[in-house]
Amino acid sequence: MSERAAPFYCPYCGDEDLRPAEQGHGAWECGACNRAFQLKFLGLLARGLQRHDSGGDPT
Repeated sequence: MSERAAPFYCPYCGDEDLRPAEQGHGAWECGACNRAFQLKFLGLLARGLQRHDSGGDPT
């Protein structure tokens, strides 16, 4: 089994001083802004990604 992906930076302050938290699976603590947050994978979208642009400026 592979390891879980870890966040590279805090979603609140952008700092990289992160450590796993003891609150549970996917919980992280930021040493810079003193916030705790949790990451959770919700699933895949059934419709997938769709682009609505034409790829250029309208003329």
